[in-house]
Amino acid sequence: MKINVTLLAFSMCLLFTASSLLAQGDAESADPNSPQYKLHSYNLTLEDVLHLAATQSNEALRARNSFQVGYWEYRSYKANFLPTLSFTSQLPEFSRRIVDVPSIDPVTGEVRHEYSSEFYNIFSGGLSLQQNLPTGGSVTISSSLQRVDRFSGSFNNHLGTEYLSTALNVRLRQSIFGVNEMKWDRKIEPLKYEEARRNYIKSMENVNQRAIQFFFNMAIAQQRLAISEFNHANNDTLYNIASGRYELGTIGENDLLQSELAYQNALKRLNDDRLNLEDAENRLRSYLGFNERVQLNIVIPENVPNIKLDVEQVLQLAFENNPDIITYERRLIEAQKNVAQQRANRGFQANLNVAFGLNQQATGLFDSYKDPRDMQTVSIGLTVPILDWGRGKGMVKMAQSNEELVRRQVEQSRLDFQQDIILNVRQFNIQGQQFMIAAKADTIAQKRYDVAKQRYLIDKITVTDMNNAQLDRDEARVGYVQALYDYWRYYFELRSIAQYDFIEKRRLDADFEALVD
Repeated sequence: MKINVTLLAFSMCLLFTASSLLAQGDAESADPNSPQYKLHSYNLTLEDVLHLAATQSNEALRARNSFQVGYWEYRSYKANFLPTLSFTSQLPEFSRRIVDVPSIDPVTGEVRHEYSSEFYNIFSGGLSLQQNLPTGGSVTISSSLQRVDRFSGSFNNHLGTEYLSTALNVRLRQSIFGVNEMKWDRKIEPLKYEEARRNYIKSMENVNQRAIQFFFNMAIAQQRLAISEFNHANNDTLYNIASGRYELGTIGENDLLQSELAYQNALKRLNDDRLNLEDAENRLRSYLGFNERVQLNIVIPENVPNIKLDVEQVLQLAFENNPDIITYERRLIEAQKNVAQQRANRGFQANLNVAFGLNQQATGLFDSYKDPRDMQTVSIGLTVPILDWGRGKGMVKMAQSNEELVRRQVEQSRLDFQQDIILNVRQFNIQGQQFMIAAKADTIAQKRYDVAKQRYLIDKITVTDMNNAQLDRDEARVGYVQALYDYWRYYFELRSIAQYDFIEKRRLDADFEALVD
């Protein structure tokens, strides 16, 4: 019995221990700071971030969807120039009506009216081929067949069956003085499609610029945290040294308090920079489409390419490739189209309809196609404005004023566009020098700090001088990363405007067919 109690106690102990371990394991797996929770850690260069943003970000997906809308609009426009084939039918059409059956009394000569119920059951079907013309009209070729079953009184009294065939019917519809929509579409729709293509590339360049912003925001936050961690540890050491010197009487209480204040400020800054880095990492991670189980680390670029841009070349590329230029041209043409429409609506209008066909009627199906009879139709519909109280003239004047307004807006936009490019090129061309200055300042500030620290350790300078050297070093280090950011920000802005890769020396393009698969 004693052995059984011992075994039972041992078993219960194992059970509670296992439960405790499982609970602990679950708690660790649910803890975001646990090693098992952060399954992936990536060191990301600038090139990595740009690639991930272009393939995974929601903005890239929206750019693709926007292009697809423009693509299918263009496909619909091109389809207007192709023939369309359609089939129409009625299966069946039932109708009932009361018909007057007049008769003459042979004795009195009076006309008698009797009424009879007639039933009709109609089946019909036909094919129609339509082709839009470059003149704005259309040609339609059709063929149809109709069967009519007539009944009197009830369905049991079948009076007969008739077939009506239209073996061929050719119809032309053409507006004589109206606006030719096809003509204007041939000017506008290709521009809209090219605008959609160029806007897609512009949107992808916006993705790059956004990714660069998040990349360097995290890079700066990461650099500030590294500085704060170093300063915290360093100020801890300096405060301990100051405490020893104060006890020895070599420094006053003011210097000791200054060292302690620097230590407390470093601790506060360390906590703030940890939160700032976490926020910057979350924003970059979300933009790239990662979840919270991915930990990111930024690899800061060490140099920048040596590029000098020519203003005239950038202007030429921008006017050739930028979608805004296409938008300006399209807006002008649309304003001109509006003027033409209002002039056509105000004046004399005529529509021409010409038709020729072959048809036949018979009681047999095949007989309805024998010896068809021709039919012709020619009609011209006229609309002549007589009195509209100046409405038509006013609409034309409004359209002309709008055209002039658009023209002036486009001219001003082109001028502003050109001035912005000139300014951006000048700003970019000094960024390489600004980066070199920042890099040299970073090196000098670091050396000055190292010298100041050594002199402070041997009690040759005050804590104020030491703190000033530390602040200058911190600002120079952050300034180095900021100079990198400014360089790439200006570069990708100009790359987006000109839609040209100045490093690879090629025009920006995309596989547009793959985007709609």
